[in-house]
Amino acid sequence: QMGTIAHIERMIRSDGEVNALVRGLARAQIVSYSENSEFLQAVVHELDEEVDDTLEVKALTNHLTTLFKKALSLGKQADFLVFMNIMSDISPSELADQIASTLDIKGSERQEILEMVDIKARLEKIADYLTKEVKILEIERKIASKTQETLEKSTKDTILRERLKTIEKELGDTDEGSEIKELMDKIKKAGMPKEIEEKTKKELKKLQQLTPYNPESGYIRNYIEWLVSLPWNKKSTTHTDLKVAEKVLDEGHYGLEKIKERVLEYLAVNQLSGKMKGPILCFAGPPGVGKTSIGKSIAKALGREFVKVSLGGIRDEAEIRGHRRTYVGALPGRIIQGIKDAETSNPVFMLDEIDKVGADFRGDPSSALLEALDPEQNNAFSDHYLEVPYDLSDVMFITTANELDTIPPALRDRLEIIHFAGYTQNEKFHIAKDFLIKKQLAANGLKSSQVKISDEALKYIIERYTRESGVRGLERQVARIFRKVARKVVEGEKEKTHVTSKNATKFLGPEKVSSLLAEKKNEIGTATGLFYNPAGGGILFIEVALMPGKGQLILTGQLGDVMKESCQAAMTYVRARAKKFGLAEDFYKHIDIHVHVPEGAVPKDGPSAGDTITTALVSALTKIPVNHLVGMTGEVTIRGKVLEIGGVKEKVIGAHRAGIRTIILPKENRKDMEEIPKEVAKDIRFVFVGHMDDVLKVALTKPLPGFKEVKGE
Repeated sequence: QMGTIAHIERMIRSDGEVNALVRGLARAQIVSYSENSEFLQAVVHELDEEVDDTLEVKALTNHLTTLFKKALSLGKQADFLVFMNIMSDISPSELADQIASTLDIKGSERQEILEMVDIKARLEKIADYLTKEVKILEIERKIASKTQETLEKSTKDTILRERLKTIEKELGDTDEGSEIKELMDKIKKAGMPKEIEEKTKKELKKLQQLTPYNPESGYIRNYIEWLVSLPWNKKSTTHTDLKVAEKVLDEGHYGLEKIKERVLEYLAVNQLSGKMKGPILCFAGPPGVGKTSIGKSIAKALGREFVKVSLGGIRDEAEIRGHRRTYVGALPGRIIQGIKDAETSNPVFMLDEIDKVGADFRGDPSSALLEALDPEQNNAFSDHYLEVPYDLSDVMFITTANELDTIPPALRDRLEIIHFAGYTQNEKFHIAKDFLIKKQLAANGLKSSQVKISDEALKYIIERYTRESGVRGLERQVARIFRKVARKVVEGEKEKTHVTSKNATKFLGPEKVSSLLAEKKNEIGTATGLFYNPAGGGILFIEVALMPGKGQLILTGQLGDVMKESCQAAMTYVRARAKKFGLAEDFYKHIDIHVHVPEGAVPKDGPSAGDTITTALVSALTKIPVNHLVGMTGEVTIRGKVLEIGGVKEKVIGAHRAGIRTIILPKENRKDMEEIPKEVAKDIRFVFVGHMDDVLKVALTKPLPGFKEVKGE
């Protein structure tokens, strides 16, 4: 509805284009359009400019002029003639229109300004637009300034670096920088194999060509630092004096003869051959028997560095083999990290809790250990981060485990398994007296002149306050006594505290374990079996009760499938020999037989309770009591044969601790008697059997009817 009346000053035609110089004269409002087919024509009404000389308009024109000057100083583009017009003394209306023509705004916004007849409103609108432009120009100026500073610093650094290179060359220094020179020196001193040294130098050359601002330079620098920091040819000198090594082992641990013997054999072979592939030992046994601590003693005896890595709960294969260098924050695996920390290529390397390694979507760490723990191929162990082979053949690997069942067969095949049995009460006594008391005195800030635990008190604590294979619980009880003594000392008591078997309860409270765990008297239908688990050995009871019924066999006590089958096999054996036991052939048709193993919350499984179940069943059916001081173990077939079982040492030690005085074992287990400690063997009568009939002759308090006809194998 509104436009500009303009006058065409002149027109220039060139190369088919028409340029016109047009001068605006006045605003005009369209009254009506005329009908004309050739061009658009309208009747217009010229609008007269309002003259407004108020102080407010004067202030606005001054403000607008100042803003325009500021915009020009910040880099706003404007025609020189327009600038001269604005700077000359012109009317507020003309000033507004001149500045509006230079604004960076849309066509619709220009039209809006054109339609503003009120001079004050027009000046305010133009001031708003110009203020926005000035702010944008200021922000652009800041950005440009920062960019310029960065570029200037980068240029300055580059120039200085080039000058430094020139100076170094003039001085005869051919290396391109002190860092590169330092890394080159490290590579030369590292003693790497030739092909690995060549690869490292290639990486160094690549680093030399990169600018410090390139992210890849940091990755390459870390990689080279790892390669040069590894002990490629640094070795600890192995002690070869067997007597010294034996003395070190004896000072650190009581008992554990097999382990000590194995270490001394390793030393002897090393001394004769000069080189031996590192053995992979696996110490398997219950918690608290000294598996981890003997690793340190072995390292001390050999004169080597000791490294321990706990594998418990590891699920990621990269923990063993390392991450690829392409990942952010990549590192070598635990094995290479341990070798670097040891600073020698032949440490004693302990992989603790190898049975607790798991597998998930990130891989199987136990499979990644296969290469490291194979003496035939670990001379070229490949870590994903290093990407070069590292020789682990001089490393003496020691692994520890509570259970062997969870270790994959392929990994277990590479291990030389040495079983740690639970300690006997005599061994616990010596360990406490020679090691634990001294350790806890120091830990609690006490002196031997302030407290003394008598030998009788130690034995009493072992018998009445601990039931374990190891000595951790025993150490806790000793620490408990010393804490109470420490409090007395701090409170001012100066007399030496004597702990005896009579006053031990004052320090430790009521007894926790019964001194005799076996039954107090002979019982019908209750037999004593022997068990073994990762925590050690002990005794369990099998109870059989008979009830009127229809021949049902009820099994309770959270039994596993194998143990349930042992119960069924025992039932079949008794039914097949019913006449020999003085029973009717159909005795089972009118009764229900309930077999229960107490401590029902504890899962139980395995075939070695077969003879115990059969004995309890025969006792219940014949009403003949079972000798409560007889313990037994052995798998039984439906023909009555007693088969070999495992864990004899742990079972016997546990039974001895519980007060059992006669133990029935399968005759194939006679070979295991060598492992039984002498102080245990002298207190127990061992009976070796091949048939269930022989078991019953020993276990039952009276002979069975018709037993003279049966000949034991």
